[in-house]
Amino acid sequence: MAIDVARLQDLAPAPFEQRYGPDETILYALAVGLGDMADDPRQLGFVYEPGLRALPTMGLVLGDPGFWLQDPATGIDWPQVLYGEVSIDLHAALPSHGQVVGTTRVDSVVDKGAAKGALLYTTREVVDCETRRPLCTVRSTYVCRSDGGFGGPSNPPRAVVEMPTRPADERVALTTRAESALLYRLTGDRNPLHADPSVAQSAGFPKSVLHGLCSFGVAGHALLRSLCGYQAERVLGMGARFVAPVYPGDTLLTEIWREGAGLAVFRCSVPAREDIVLSNGTFRYA
Repeated sequence: MAIDVARLQDLAPAPFEQRYGPDETILYALAVGLGDMADDPRQLGFVYEPGLRALPTMGLVLGDPGFWLQDPATGIDWPQVLYGEVSIDLHAALPSHGQVVGTTRVDSVVDKGAAKGALLYTTREVVDCETRRPLCTVRSTYVCRSDGGFGGPSNPPRAVVEMPTRPADERVALTTRAESALLYRLTGDRNPLHADPSVAQSAGFPKSVLHGLCSFGVAGHALLRSLCGYQAERVLGMGARFVAPVYPGDTLLTEIWREGAGLAVFRCSVPAREDIVLSNGTFRYA
């Protein structure tokens, strides 16, 4: 079944209400690698109840309706779907517990051609149910590798920040856990690509792939540590392009360039394979 843009927009999930507590906040932090208190005791505030704080990138999983593209009615070959880009704008510090509602919309679909796939752009607004205060805005680009040629518009991809040519100002290496994908899927994204090796192999990967948003969260941890001293309330926004897969157990090296007051550019690589995995990243902070 080919993509029908109007039908796809109609199939965007209904507003998704979510109640979460300290357990969910701690699980998210553990899934993206926090908890190594021997490395930095300031991590304790994200994985221990007294004074518990939420990581800024946890907004990526709040009010998230899950992997709704798996619905056959979308016309999308879901095992071939990968994250292309994601960004999050923080409008307030995320509470460590509460009730939120996320409203997702399909902004546009770009047809790159039968041999090149399609790009699906979505936006999710997350609001605190009690105060009606906006918490964050999440913008996602999905690469639908097998769904091009449906006759849709062929607009150029959105522009991204250029990477500096000078050496990075800071470099932070963080190692993911072997069970990272199995932990991260409990935050909402149950795509079998991240748990079932047979599904990953059918999509062309040698083994289960780490969620792109988990890799993004690891990068967020590196940036929070290096630029904000683990002060989550200072983070204003973050975005990046996904370039290559990451596998559970990989070490991610985050290279950071300070570009003036409150702005940094970053990229992440897996040194063991000499692969750039996240690029054209931006980080805004107070």
